[in-house]
Amino acid sequence: MYTTKNSTSRTQTKTVDLIITSMLIALVFVATLFLNIKLPIAANGGLVHLGSAMLFIIAILFGPKKGMLAGAIGMGLFDLVSGWTLWAPFTIVTRGLQGYIVGKIAWSWNKEGSSSMVNIAAICLSIPFMLGGYYICEAVLFNSWLVPAASIPGNLVQNIVGLAIAIPVAKILRAVLFK
Repeated sequence: MYTTKNSTSRTQTKTVDLIITSMLIALVFVATLFLNIKLPIAANGGLVHLGSAMLFIIAILFGPKKGMLAGAIGMGLFDLVSGWTLWAPFTIVTRGLQGYIVGKIAWSWNKEGSSSMVNIAAICLSIPFMLGGYYICEAVLFNSWLVPAASIPGNLVQNIVGLAIAIPVAKILRAVLFK
């Protein structure tokens, strides 16, 4: 088969992009699976994990597409393998949307995730979408609009801890990786 140098270069670029995206998905999955605490509150028990921090870091460093894929697939896989299977479709949508929002805002105005203030705003603006997504999920699963309110504090803690970790780590990684 005849290939030009340009098509070979594009194929290599796509392959590298696929490998990086797969690794980022794995990082979110591992951070969610191994670094979590099940809360003894709410109807579903609640879960606080460091997958949120990893999702925020990825969206800040790599932008909206990789943030969306890492959040949706990484946390969706966690739900599928850890007994939260019923939640997987909601997680895929909610965390994918959250990763996209953080990445889109962090990469706006040619910042490409370099502004800590924009990154903080991006995470803060994504939190209501995560809370709303899981609130609707629980309302559907538990057939109640009241029960999901008990999960809001745990979800807020998860996002605040994620923000507190992600901002300094993303800043350090940006300085080291993208000199």
